Amino acid sequence: MSNLLQDSMSEATRLMNEGRLAEATAAIQRALGGTSAPMASEDKSGTEGPVETVDRVLERAGRPPENANLGRKGDALRSSRHYRAVPRLPDGLTNSLPTDLPNLLHGLPSSLPGGLSGLPDGLPGLLDGLPNSMPNVLPGLPDGLPGQTKGVPGPAVVPAGGQFVERSYAGPAGGRSYKLYVPSGYTGQEAVPLVVMLHGCTQNPNDFAAGTSMNVLAEEHTFLVAYPAQAQNANMQKCWNWFKASDQQRGQGEPAIIAGITRQVVEEYSIADGRVYVAGMSAGGAMAAIMGATYPDLYAAVGVHSGLAPGAAQDLVSALSAMQGGGASKPHQDAPSGGPEVSVPVIVFHGDRDTTVHPRNAEQLLAYYRTADAAPGSRNAVGKPVPPIAVRNGQVPNGHAYTRATQRDAEGRPIMEQWTVHGLAHAWSGGSSAGSYTDTKGPDASAEMVRFFDQQHPTERPSTN
Repeated sequence: MSNLLQDSMSEATRLMNEGRLAEATAAIQRALGGTSAPMASEDKSGTEGPVETVDRVLERAGRPPENANLGRKGDALRSSRHYRAVPRLPDGLTNSLPTDLPNLLHGLPSSLPGGLSGLPDGLPGLLDGLPNSMPNVLPGLPDGLPGQTKGVPGPAVVPAGGQFVERSYAGPAGGRSYKLYVPSGYTGQEAVPLVVMLHGCTQNPNDFAAGTSMNVLAEEHTFLVAYPAQAQNANMQKCWNWFKASDQQRGQGEPAIIAGITRQVVEEYSIADGRVYVAGMSAGGAMAAIMGATYPDLYAAVGVHSGLAPGAAQDLVSALSAMQGGGASKPHQDAPSGGPEVSVPVIVFHGDRDTTVHPRNAEQLLAYYRTADAAPGSRNAVGKPVPPIAVRNGQVPNGHAYTRATQRDAEGRPIMEQWTVHGLAHAWSGGSSAGSYTDTKGPDASAEMVRFFDQQHPTERPSTN
């Protein structure tokens, strides 16, 4: 990112946080046009709204919805799906934007005053942190940018006999609502795994559940799924604030809230020890990576789709830079987390056509999680050699090709798995067209994450207090 653009965006961010919306808009317009933004005087009038939590009644499905069209693929149920990837940029449009501007400006809410014409269709959200009080609408912004309900289906797919409960959590760091899927096979007599799913920007638990078909897998394999919901007054586009330093630490901010939701489910349901996992997409993927880094005693493995490494950004400007070309790579022990110095297994999916979050971020995420005694060719703590990375190429019938790289520890357990999906943009691989930002032509990321989680054989972990 050029110094000119970086200075302009920094100034715009400061003005927005202070509530000086007209001046912020002018600074953004100057940034897009390549002219400098003059510094404005201080104004301390900005405010921040409270956290919202909701508690609602139980949803139960007597049978799958008519549009579910469930079929069997491999060992897991999945919906018959149609392609719904993020639209590509119209021809010639990229030439009208500065070359150092990332393909995503979802830090800009969909109600900025004035006009910023020329922005492309289909920009999914990843950043925000901007005030939610901006009047008017961007007249030049096409319909491809989903709002609070655009592109989001009605009720999420609830398999026959399953329950989709809407709950809420409140703790010292704040609170959030969340939805919990309880499969029909859960009786409370036998402990089952728990998967925590973190949605992307502009999404909600219903949308994410529908797009990933994780509830269908939970019904098939009998595990619970929790879907924390980002509050819109915490982030205008409902993005998890992965790029804020205050939301990257153990015991504070959004990591503490998500961990609190997880512990609430563990305490109130029969959850198997060492069988709690976290996964997410885009902003949710970046936050899932943070959760694995800050709470390795709580989560046994992590799934990240189209996300970034913990500490890749500390503010809006560095987030835009990280998304465009990858954040500053940091060893696990050097990055801020506040958690125990333990690395958990991680499975990463990323499309090589992703223009929202550069594919280089997948490599940096794996580098963050890789420990010295787990590197291929090294030896573990008891002197056993670590095997080399196994690489396999594959092709989804009538779909995308992919490259799968698996790293195992000295005992043969998969501890890192990287899926590079060729031709995939910023969308959930193998997802259902019932949800937003999915691509049905890729390998099934949800089923592969569940398989990877199931392959883990965790040893006794430290206390989660």
